Amino acid sequence: MAFDSKLQRQVFGRFATGVTVVTTDGSGGPHGLTANAVLSLSLAPPLVLVAVDKRAHSHKTIIDNQCFAVNILSRSQEALSRRFAEPGPKNFSGLICKTATTGAPILADVLAWVDCRLTQVLPGGDHDLFLGEIVAGEFHDGDPLLYFAGGYRQLQA
Repeated sequence: MAFDSKLQRQVFGRFATGVTVVTTDGSGGPHGLTANAVLSLSLAPPLVLVAVDKRAHSHKTIIDNQCFAVNILSRSQEALSRRFAEPGPKNFSGLICKTATTGAPILADVLAWVDCRLTQVLPGGDHDLFLGEIVAGEFHDGDPLLYFAGGYRQLQA
C-alpha cells in the first residue's frame, strides 16, 4: 500500500527549509522557479542537488541550457518567492540580475547564490534531481526566508 501523499506533505511540512529561486538562461530567455528541495551534496567536487518537478516550465530549459543558479532568499524576499512559485513562464521584468560564469541569472540582494554547470540528471519519481557543479558563489550577512508548515517564517532572536 502506498504512503498517503497528503500525510507525506504534512510530515515534511514540519521540516523547516530555506527558500531559493533556481534560475537559468539561454536562447529561450530567462526561466526560474521557487524551490526548497535543495542541498549541498559534496565539497569535493563542489556539488549541489536541486529537485525539480518534471511538469515545471523551467525543467526542460535547465536541461537545454546545461546550467542553473541557486539564489538563496533573504527574509525580505517573500514576494520574489511567490512570484517564481506561480506555474508557467516567469516574468523577469523589473528584476535586477547579474551573471557569473554560466550566464544563469543571479538575483539582486539575495542572501547567497551559487552558479552551477549541470552535471547529471537523476530520476526521482515525479521530480528529477539536477546535480550541478558549483563554479562560482557568494554570500552576504542577513536572515534567511524560511518555509515551515505551509507558510513563510522568520528566525526569532
